[in-house]
Amino acid sequence: MKKALKIYISVDMEGMAGITSPSQERDEVPSFRRALHNQVRWIIEGIHASSRNEEIGEITISDSHGSGTNLSYDELCQMDERISLVSGSPRRQYMMSCLDETYDVVFLAGYHAGPGEDFANMDHSFYGRVVSSLKINGAYMNESTTNAALAASYKVPVGLIIGDSGLRKQLIDKEMMPWVKFVTTKEALSRYAAKFPPQKVLRENTISAVKEVLDSDLSKIPLYEVATPIKLGFEFKSTAMADTVAQIPRMKRLSGTEVEITCDNMHELECGISAITGLAGTAN
Repeated sequence: MKKALKIYISVDMEGMAGITSPSQERDEVPSFRRALHNQVRWIIEGIHASSRNEEIGEITISDSHGSGTNLSYDELCQMDERISLVSGSPRRQYMMSCLDETYDVVFLAGYHAGPGEDFANMDHSFYGRVVSSLKINGAYMNESTTNAALAASYKVPVGLIIGDSGLRKQLIDKEMMPWVKFVTTKEALSRYAAKFPPQKVLRENTISAVKEVLDSDLSKIPLYEVATPIKLGFEFKSTAMADTVAQIPRMKRLSGTEVEITCDNMHELECGISAITGLAGTAN
C-alpha cells in the first residue's frame, strides 16, 4: 500500500500581506487574523488543485507566531478535513513542533527577512527584542534557513516559502536558499511600510506555487543541511543580555554582546534558541 503524503506548514506573521506593523496584532485583531487565514486558505486551495491531492493524508499547520494562538482551529478544519493544528506555547522546536521524518515536504508561510536587511518588513530573528543576529557555524541565519536546517535533519525538504521581498532578497538574490520556490507577499518599502499586490494576484500565485511544488518530485528538492556539531552564535541587543546568557555552562563569550555554544544536533540547537533567547529577555 502506498504511503500517504504528509505536508507540514509553519505559519508566521511578519511576512503576511496586509500587515506592516506588530501593532496590528493588538489594534486590528479581526483584519490581522483574516490576513493569516487568507494565506493559509490559498495554500489549501493550491493543495486541492494539485494532481496529488488525493495522495495527501495529513496537513499539519503550526501556529508559529508569538504565543502560537493566532489561528482558529475551527476555521482551519473547515478548509480541509485533513488539517491538524499545532497551537500554544511553550513547546519544543517551537516553529516546527511535531515535525518528524514521516513528513514529505515543508511550507513556510508569512516568513520574513533576518535582522539588518535593508528594505525588509519587520526584519528580525526569533526573539527580535533581544537578538541582533544569529549564526550557525559562523554563517548568518534567518528563521527560514534555521527551520529548513531542522527539517533537513529529518530529511524533509522545504519546498515553498511565502514572505516579503526582503526575505526573497536574502534567500534568492543572495542565494541563501536559491532553489526554493518563493511567493512574494509584499514589496517592503521600509521596516514598517510595504506595497501589497492585488489580493487576486497573490491568491493565484500561491495556488500556482503550491501546485507546482506538489506536482514535482519532492525527493529532488535540496535539503538545507548543516555540519555537526553545530556552533550556535548570538549577538544580543545589550551587554546585559550577554552577561546573563554567559552564565550557561559551555557558553563562550566572544565580545560584549556576542556568545557562542556548541550543540550536538539541530534538535538540541532549536531547543537552545528558545531557552537562550528567553533567558536573555529577562536581563535589564
